[in-house]
Parts: sequence; C-alpha cells; structure tokens
Amino acid sequence: MEAIDDLDLQLGMLREYYYSGKTRDASWRRSQLKGILSLLKEREDELFRALHQDLGKHPVEAYRDEIGCLIKSVNYALDCLSQWMSGRKAKLPRAALLTSAEIIPEPLGLVLIISSWNFPFGLSLEPLIGALAAGNVAVLKPSESAPASSSLLANLIPVYLDNKAVNVVEGGPDVGQQLLHKKWDKIFFTGSTKIGRAVMAAASENLTPVTLELGGKCPAVIDSLTRSLDREVAVQRVLGTKFSPCAGQACIAIDYVLVEEKFSPTLVELMKGMMKKMFGENPKESGSIARIVNKRHLQRLKSLLDDPLVKASIVHGGSMDEDSLYIEPTILLDPPTKAAIMVDEIFGPLLPIITLNKIEDSINFINSRPKPLAIYGFTNNESLKTRMISQTSSGSLTFNDAVIQYAADTLPFGGIGESGMGKYHGKFSFDTFSHQKAVLRRSFLIDFWFRFPPWNDYKLQLFRAMYGFNYLLLLLITLGLKRSK
Repeated sequence: MEAIDDLDLQLGMLREYYYSGKTRDASWRRSQLKGILSLLKEREDELFRALHQDLGKHPVEAYRDEIGCLIKSVNYALDCLSQWMSGRKAKLPRAALLTSAEIIPEPLGLVLIISSWNFPFGLSLEPLIGALAAGNVAVLKPSESAPASSSLLANLIPVYLDNKAVNVVEGGPDVGQQLLHKKWDKIFFTGSTKIGRAVMAAASENLTPVTLELGGKCPAVIDSLTRSLDREVAVQRVLGTKFSPCAGQACIAIDYVLVEEKFSPTLVELMKGMMKKMFGENPKESGSIARIVNKRHLQRLKSLLDDPLVKASIVHGGSMDEDSLYIEPTILLDPPTKAAIMVDEIFGPLLPIITLNKIEDSINFINSRPKPLAIYGFTNNESLKTRMISQTSSGSLTFNDAVIQYAADTLPFGGIGESGMGKYHGKFSFDTFSHQKAVLRRSFLIDFWFRFPPWNDYKLQLFRAMYGFNYLLLLLITLGLKRSK
C-alpha cells in the first residue's frame, strides 16, 4: 500500500476482492502459500541481510528462528489445507429426525496483522500463513523499529503474493493508530502488553475480534538436579534459549530463574562455564549475540541495571557498548524482587536468579505475579511436575527445555491473562482467522407439532420429556398412556 492517504480506497478494493469469492478457492489459497514458500527460499540472502542490519542476527540464528521455521509452517499448511477446509459433521440427538448438521470453516474477511520488530519476518508471515490459508484478504503492518525488514516485506510481498488480496503498510505509531480505527473483521497484534491494551480499546469501537500475542515474565524453575549430565544439559538449554533468540528480546525467552538457595552457587558456576563455551571470552566478537534493537531499548535495559541494589547483584557480565547497541549476557543473583528488573518484562540479555528455601516455593512465587506466556520447569521430580501442571496457569508449560514449543505446529501458541489472548500456529492459525459456521438441514416431512403455540400443560409435559431425551416417556405421553410429574 503506497500511501496512507488513500487507505479507505485501498481497504475498499481489498473488501471488493474478498467479496468476489476468489480467496475462497482452495487453488488460490495454495498459490498464496506457495508464494510465501518461494519468497523464503529465493530471497533468503536478502532476508539474512535485513535481519543482520536491523538486529545483528547471525544467519544461523535467522534461519533457525525465522526463515526455516516459516518454511516448516508453510509446508505443514500446504499438507493439511484440504483437511482444514473440510466441514465436519455435527452429532444431533435421535429426536432430530430427517435432520443433519455440519460445521463449515469460512474466512472472516479483511484482517489486520500488526507484527513486532524482534522477529520481523516470523511474526509477520506466521499469522499471514494462517490468514491466507483460511481464505482472507489482509493488511500487514510491520514494525518501523526493524526498517530494513519492513522495507523488504513491502517490496517482496507484492511480487510473490496476490496484491489484490495482501497489502503492506509501513509507518510509525501514527500509521498504526489510523489502521486500528478502521473497520476490520479481525486484528492480530504481536507486541507489548501496554500497546495491546490500546489495540483492544481501538478494536472495541467496531466490536472487532482481536488476537493479542503479548509477553510477560516467563520463569524457569530449575530443580537441584542430581546427575551432572542433567545439570549441564539444563544450563545449556536455559542459557541458549535466553540469550540466543534475539539476545533475549523474545516474548517466550526465559525472563528469570527460580532455584533453591543451596543449589544457587553450583548453578552460577555452571552458567559461567557454559557462557564461555557458547560465546567465548569476548561474546561481543563471537557473532552469536544479536544486538539491542535501538538506543531507546538499550537505555531502558541500562536503567534496569542502574539501580544500585540490582547492580550489586551482578555475578557475571554487565558491560555494554552503547555505540554498537551491545549488552553483554548478564547473570544476576537475588536482585530485589520489587526492583523494576523483577517487575517489568526484561526483553534483553539480563538473567536474574531468585533463590528460594525449597523448589516447591516456586509455585507460590509464580502465582503471585501475572500469568506468564510460558513456564519452563527443569526437573525430574514427577510430583513437582504434577503440581506445576495443576497449580499454575500460563500460555504453555514446558519441562526440561524452553522455547521449542513455539516450533511445534500441533501445539497452540498464545498467552493467558496479561500475556495475551487467542492462539495460533498450524491449524490454530487457520482457526484463528476462520469462523466456524453451523449449517443445519431439515426435511419438510416430519415435525414436532407441540413446539408451536398455543401453549398448554400437555405440551409442557412433552417438552420436559423431550429435553430430558426420554424418548419412551415422550411416546407414552403422546399416546396418552402416561402423564409427566
């Protein structure tokens, strides 16, 4: 979409194209999914360059977290599309003679997708896969904080997708505000809880349904593992999924760690050793750490560490280079739980460790805070696992690993409470952008005459039997052989 000035005209053209019925065809949906697949494969180098320019991502990280993950998602959608589009029969009671029913998924119409800067391709195209598979037309608003990626999407999407059905709108918060106050059939937003509230408020003007993929403080509970191999694997997975995905600038990255006080010295030493193994003596020069997206976000992270009590809790790292937007992966031990670093989502390469008397106290600690997008439990204690499943609430719960649930197409991805609403990935994406329409078909040959006025006690008796599915009683009352109590 070239200019925001002609937004109403462009939206009108998108709606008109949707009403033509073209996007409902399975062949059209497949062609759009194949277009995304071609974009990802043919323009891989350009995607790599944009992600490095915006965020300093290494190509391996870029492929792991975005490009490869998207290729997997498109292939899965292509394999399953026919099944997803098929209606399914609905079971009716025996009394519904000569009646059948089914549930048919239909597209919602014109949808708005607002994506985030930390995974600018993944968080733009993953929901778009679902929207197009479901047969919608869409407007995509990439984040202005990742300008190279946003520009590339704006240039490539018209080449690979039907530009009568998919438009890209670039711009800052003012453009986002203009978009939000238009009439949509669905708004899909990925970003902060603060902006999510504004999105929901704007959507309420037109009663537009929303999916909000937000974030929060995702905890990792690390039990005092007895086997050295388990400890090493756990530490590698914790650090790798904290600092590797966009330098911790990820909604599902581990935000803080909960551990028993007696195990914390061992854990800290294991972490220090693993940090050197993963990132070397000079992580900045390793090429394996993305940079902070901009100076404003770096200053926000710096302010978290400027609190004297927080700074005193640093046990590893802490250095930063403002000119190159770099913050060293940093571990903190027992910063004040009321400090900003333990209240606000960190969204960066800072990892607080909070010690507890016993690991079971982690459940109360987690429950005392807003419901997180994800909880990660590293333990072999089956009793603790059972308690975490039954006594905590979160968007997802993963044991003995982290972040990998995002890549599973058969699992719903989404938050609960302040961490978001709605879900997507795989068929959940298709369903998010679909309406499940009930279709019922009846014959003219039979009817239940007593469902129409005038009313009398006899008909009330018949209704009591009918809604109790007591067909024998219904027959007896009809024949005058029994009266209902």
